[in-house]
Amino acid sequence: MIYLKKFKLVNWRAEESFLNHFKRTCFNSYYPFMFFPEMGLEELEFTDITIFCGGNGSGKSTLLNIIAEKLKLNRTTPFNKTYFFDPYLEECDHELTVHDPVELRRLMNSSSIITSDDVFNHIISVREKNKNIDFKRQLIFDEQDRYKKFGWVGERPRGINMDDPESIRTYRNYADKLRKTTSRLVRDNVGHSERTYSNGENGFKYFTDAIQPSGLYLLDEPENSLSTEMQLKLVQFLQGMARFYDCQFIISSHSPFILSLPQARIYNLDESPTSVCKWTELPNVRLYYEFFKEQATEFEK
Repeated sequence: MIYLKKFKLVNWRAEESFLNHFKRTCFNSYYPFMFFPEMGLEELEFTDITIFCGGNGSGKSTLLNIIAEKLKLNRTTPFNKTYFFDPYLEECDHELTVHDPVELRRLMNSSSIITSDDVFNHIISVREKNKNIDFKRQLIFDEQDRYKKFGWVGERPRGINMDDPESIRTYRNYADKLRKTTSRLVRDNVGHSERTYSNGENGFKYFTDAIQPSGLYLLDEPENSLSTEMQLKLVQFLQGMARFYDCQFIISSHSPFILSLPQARIYNLDESPTSVCKWTELPNVRLYYEFFKEQATEFEK
């Protein structure tokens, strides 16, 4: 499904006009101005899966952030804006296939940009959650031990005045807890930990939980923190969500596995002018190919 059809960046004429009217001289950079025209990149066309590929500093993440901010997509983690980011956005334009106000609002509510920081923060929050669960579980263990030590069991518990309503309520609370097994108390009051998942598995789970049907999703290097196996699972998941659940994806990636997504439109940001190419033509992928070809005899032993 294609929701975002085209996105127009600021062309060199508009950039020149803006900068000629900007009188301040205290800036040594006007980024993201004066960057994309040098790459010959003024307009992007999208399919249901579009991928930006390029080396560090090629502008992959910047493109995603420009698109996300122009469309006002949901985001979890803030990013660093330059002074000129908002003025640059004002000069950008885009073309959506959805025009009905109700449908457009629904689309924007279900769409988002997901960055590596989001995934890493989720992994850290899971660690903190597990740590908190361990602490609460130990409190329950200690409390159970205290109940048994002071004899708060049986028909006439020691130290409890059965004529006092407050004491009776206190005793019943203790008795209810004692009737439950410790494992049930932990389950009812603490919850389950996510320790059974590795960092990579939690990262993959973050994507499968966050990505819902009928949405536009911008993914910034989703391969980070994922093993080869998890990357292949992510490829299958993204392909299925695009094909069967009306999702559109715009992705920045170095991963040959993600770049191999069938029918993906790939922009090579390392070329000037920027071009659309096959994933097998990308220098990044060719490096993998040449490396393994040179080591072919090692695999054949």
